[in-house]
Amino acid sequence: MQGAIARVCVVVAAAILNHPLLFPQENTTLPEQDAELMARMQEHEERLEMEKAKLENELSQLDSMQEESSSDDGYSWYIWSTFSFMIFFAIEMFRVDLADAEIQPVEDEDVISDSGSISPRMMVLDKDILRNFCDKCSYTSAHENWRVREFVEGFADDLLESLRSMCDRGADMEVGDFVGVGSMFESWAVCKPLVCDLMVPFSPPDPHSFQYHLWCSSSSDLPPNMQGCGKIKVTKFGDSKESCLCGWANLGEDMLCLLHSKNETAKVSHSPDELLCSKNTHLLAKDQVMRWFQISVTKAWGRISHKYNFEVTFRNLDATGALKIQFCSGKVIMLNIIPVVQLEDTDAYFVSRFPSDSDTCPDPYWHLSLAVYERNLLKHYAKRLPQNSCHLHCLQIVTFLHRKQSGLAGRSALTSYHLKTAILHLLLSRRTTTWRAECLEQRLQDVLSFLQRSLQEKRLHHALIGNSKVPEEILIPQIICKAEPINLFRSLVLQTELYKATVRHFQEMLRNAPALIQEYTPCLLNGSLHHRLDDSL
Repeated sequence: MQGAIARVCVVVAAAILNHPLLFPQENTTLPEQDAELMARMQEHEERLEMEKAKLENELSQLDSMQEESSSDDGYSWYIWSTFSFMIFFAIEMFRVDLADAEIQPVEDEDVISDSGSISPRMMVLDKDILRNFCDKCSYTSAHENWRVREFVEGFADDLLESLRSMCDRGADMEVGDFVGVGSMFESWAVCKPLVCDLMVPFSPPDPHSFQYHLWCSSSSDLPPNMQGCGKIKVTKFGDSKESCLCGWANLGEDMLCLLHSKNETAKVSHSPDELLCSKNTHLLAKDQVMRWFQISVTKAWGRISHKYNFEVTFRNLDATGALKIQFCSGKVIMLNIIPVVQLEDTDAYFVSRFPSDSDTCPDPYWHLSLAVYERNLLKHYAKRLPQNSCHLHCLQIVTFLHRKQSGLAGRSALTSYHLKTAILHLLLSRRTTTWRAECLEQRLQDVLSFLQRSLQEKRLHHALIGNSKVPEEILIPQIICKAEPINLFRSLVLQTELYKATVRHFQEMLRNAPALIQEYTPCLLNGSLHHRLDDSL
């Protein structure tokens, strides 16, 4: 009798541990795994049926033996039988619930309840047209973007060197070398005019330095609506405990500091205004930084303008360093030279705002940008994905559709950064083999479906903050890795009208997508390839 009970326990334990939905190997919500998932479920169900048949056979034998067994043994067997039945029943209910939760959102994208809404799965996209569109995008990226980047980098070096030559290193902010980020430096730019984003770190003059207060630090006093931000305090050497002892302690005449000579000239102290701080505080002010940087760039351009045969103007006074370069031929290049503050020795930077952002936070709060890590993550996957993978083509297509829809109906809360975030989430969740070139149509629908679900839930987490799926090779600071995820759609939760307008924008974009892609895709005319993409972007 005890042996039979032990066998029942082993069968129940095996059913639990081997059930495919209790311990999934991968993200089972992915559409290309549905067939594999269903096959595995069927296999396990058949195995359970076989075990069930064996159990029923043993139970029938045990029933015949129950008359000979004692009453206590019979009572124990009934307890074990009831317990086993309850476990199998729980497994079956759990299997049904998980199957509904995991598979239903992918197959039935009923996410936006507005009348007349459509699903990305309902879109009919011609594969040949998509391929022609991507061929043109690749041609543009390979043959034009690198020349634009080369020009912009040379011009920015010249401009910043001119700016440094005007600065007093003992009194003015010190400007470092630029860092290229964004679509041009991530090889997925498609919309024209081409835009280059350059972040330029700066630091205060000696003996001052920056101290950082992140929203996710243990001692943070930042309000909840300032997640992803921080404050930057300008401190003087000797004011903090981490400074050298000679800056604030009396060491006596017999002791010398090995870092600072006794005859070293005392550094000049500056007022908070000179250090670009908010009024009556020691916190770095974005408005002050913007004013200083625009004036400095204007003067620097004045010193070197005679060397170039084009015009440079500020295209947006509210965006720091948003320049427009216009050549005599009429060609235009947008250049965003953005002053930033580097977070210690990391590749994270405090940014006042990117010119493409639709909103910004007030002083003295600064957004923390992980754009360099995002660029490194895309490079990381570029080495591991199949040749001619479709992930950047997906990003180019959705960015193109969003830009065209914004031109037709005006801007919304949806930005190109949200689109890139969706791609990064899918890259972190999918197997690399699913990004083959021939999977473009399916992956494009996945990206749009992901965005649609995010809009329905009003939740789109930052791809890198608090995300354990990010590879360790990206070297994101631990304080960022361990932080709580940040919802990039938080503004949609708080503003109902903005949310409705964004949903309408997205639905119209889905509705217009096939026509827009076909309209602006190279087509064959009289046997020759005719490109209509250049004139339309």
